Formats: sequence, structure tokens, C-alpha cells
Amino acid sequence: MSANPGTTVNYGAIGSGGGIRSLRDHSVDFGASDAFLNESETESMRSEVLHIPTCMGGVVMVYILEGVDSLRLTGQIISDIYLGKIRKWNDPGLKALNPTVALPDLEITPVYRSDGSGTTYNFSEYLSRVSPEWTRVMGKGKSLKWPAGIAAKGNPGVAGIVQQTEGAIGYIGSEYALSLRLPTAKLKNKAGNFVDATLKTISAAANIELPNDMRATIIDSEDPDAYPVSIFTWILVYKDQQYKNRSMEDAQELVRLLEYIISPLGQAVAAKINYAPLSEQAVGKTRRLIESMHYGGTVLVSTTGSAQ
Repeated sequence: MSANPGTTVNYGAIGSGGGIRSLRDHSVDFGASDAFLNESETESMRSEVLHIPTCMGGVVMVYILEGVDSLRLTGQIISDIYLGKIRKWNDPGLKALNPTVALPDLEITPVYRSDGSGTTYNFSEYLSRVSPEWTRVMGKGKSLKWPAGIAAKGNPGVAGIVQQTEGAIGYIGSEYALSLRLPTAKLKNKAGNFVDATLKTISAAANIELPNDMRATIIDSEDPDAYPVSIFTWILVYKDQQYKNRSMEDAQELVRLLEYIISPLGQAVAAKINYAPLSEQAVGKTRRLIESMHYGGTVLVSTTGSAQ
């Protein structure tokens, strides 16, 4: 961490489900997720967990179609693909959305996450908002029973299968797609505009009044410039840091990490790796959450926001 070179942060890309389980088992300092804890998960943690936003991202549809470098999709069309109702790329519904694109007579191969993930939760929440049939048949969750397609683990697994399979389509984090320069579809937002996932359109989705606990859903935002599947990504930490064999020093180092993440320096790093920085409103409310962390009642952060 450049703000504190004496500290090493080890991060395991095991999916949010694994991160939540590890936090519950007290085997890690923090978990990370693109979906906030549901009621049952919250109860299972046995102590209050704070949701600390780190930045913003999106869930994008990546695809591989030779000769097709521009594609428009709606939530309903995506729903029909993953429900197995639309099976060919030259389906009339897809052709109507893309009249100037030569879509091939080719089978569509939908790819989905095999592991429990916040990405799946946000993807399914979006489809639940725009497709009554999806709500009835699939619903939303971090793990679903998929009627069609191929399973893959993590963003790398989904992206890998899509890249190797002509006619494949899959959902992954926008930061991953932007880093790999994968082709992504424009999605129709609530205002009726087809938009790409960019730092600007993802940020636009957060133009709402945010709750103090920052457990905010910004999917299907009404902002006309918003990318429709935009999300916060959170670090999950216990409010009371005195548990298991943790020391006061461990807790203070975690607080310093969180302060760094929401600082201008940390947010600039986020933008460099294709995450949208937090808004001023989000930073202010997140700072107050960090200030509420304590070690058995001993405050860990001063009122100026620096670790003691």
C-alpha cells in the first residue's frame, strides 16, 4: 500500500460467497462483495457488519461474434437468452434491436457464474426489475439454477469461455472487461437510451440520495445517462474489531487501509484500474461509517479521519 509501505495486504479472489464465509469464520480481516448482505447472512455474522464502499463498477455483457463490433441489448432480450427462449443470434428480437448489424445464423452460448457471487446477484436483480418472467422463474440471488448455458468460475472463467467460444455471451465485472478490452454490448437504460459501461455512465447511476449505511442499490437508475447495471463494491468489516485473536494494532491497520481507499489517492488508483470513483456524498457517508468502528468500545479513528 503506497500510503503505508510497511503494510502488506493479501487479497484472495475467491468470490464474495467465500469472502463472506471467511469473515464469518473470523479467518480474514475483511470480505468483499458487489452485493450487500441479505437478512439471513446478516444474522449469521453474529455481530454487526459494516458495508464500506470502495468504488463503483458495473456488470457488462461480453460476447464474441466475428465481424460484430457493436451490439445493442435490452434486459428482456438478455433474460430470454438466459432462459433459453432466444437461441440464435439472428433471432427476430435481436435483429430488430440491431437493424444495421449482420447477425449470424449461429447458436448463442450463454455463460454464467458457477460460484456464488455478487456479480450474479446484481445481474439477476437487474433482470428481475425489467422482466416479470425472470422474476417468476429465476428470481435473484448469488447462486441460481440456470436452465441454459455453460458454467464458469469467477470473472476470469466466464471471460475465458466467452473468448474461446464463437457465439458466446456472458456477464462479468466492467473493470475486468475494460482491462481486457473485450467487446461489450450497449444496454438500454430506464430512460430508453442505449449506453456503454464507462466510468462516466457508471458514476451517473449514483445520482440519488444515498442511505447512511451505504447499503444502496443503484441498478436501473432513472438518470438518463446511467448505465443500467451499475453497482457499488463493498468491503465488509466488523464494526467491533475485538474478536478472535485480533489485536488493537490489527484493527488500526485495517482502519488505515479503509481510510486510504476512500482518500483522493486511493480513489485515483480506482479510476486507473477502470473502477468509477465514489462521489463526494458517498465518501462523506463512508467516512462516518469508518469512524464508527471500534475495538471493544475504544474508538479507532479520530474525528479528523486518521487512525490513532
